[in-house]
Amino acid sequence: MSLKKGLVVATAVAVAIGFSGCTQQVAASSGVSGGTTKVVKAATPSELGLYPPNAKPGECYAKVLIPAKYKTVTEKVLVQEPGYKLICKPPVYKTVTERVLVRQPGYKLICKPPVYKTVTEKVLVQPATTEWRKGTGVVTPVNGKVTDVNCLVRVPPKYKTIKKKVLVKPATTVKVPIPPKYKTVKKEVLAKPAESVKVPIPPKYKTITKRIKVSNAYYTWQKVECRGVTH
Repeated sequence: MSLKKGLVVATAVAVAIGFSGCTQQVAASSGVSGGTTKVVKAATPSELGLYPPNAKPGECYAKVLIPAKYKTVTEKVLVQEPGYKLICKPPVYKTVTERVLVRQPGYKLICKPPVYKTVTEKVLVQPATTEWRKGTGVVTPVNGKVTDVNCLVRVPPKYKTIKKKVLVKPATTVKVPIPPKYKTVKKEVLAKPAESVKVPIPPKYKTITKRIKVSNAYYTWQKVECRGVTH
């Protein structure tokens, strides 16, 4: 076998061995330049690309999601700002007596009702009229046979006696004066007004524990050894 042919066979064997294997090697991935690897971070798998750039024959790479990192920290936060409160001294009152007006002077009206009397009166119910009425027993001789007799008679008027109230004296009003009215009452009056004093209030703090993100999750290429390669 020539030297050139032997080198080709050795290279093929090395590639086959590189694509076989098992355990994963945790190495940052993306590009390989001058024998060193650099970590390339991507927010989504699509941003990372289908394959790592600058890979060498016989190398295997895995697309890996690196989870976000958090840490727990304590922090002193302001709960209440400084200020002041007012302490109030209540006002002081005293009781005094006073004559107060309860009712204003004026007048009232006294009404005297009207005076009526009852009288009787004859009123016309139906005036005198005339009307036709049937007649009988014709005395006056007539030529021919009497078949119907009608007489126009006078009907006298009709009256009836009624009672009614008639005004004798109309209603009247009289003004009666009303004097003012007073009474003595007790009441509280202000002897000393309320006072207020400002008292300072210091600020208040409390220590809280919170979880903060140190780094975001990202996708990256990691160089691995795989069990087999699909041909």
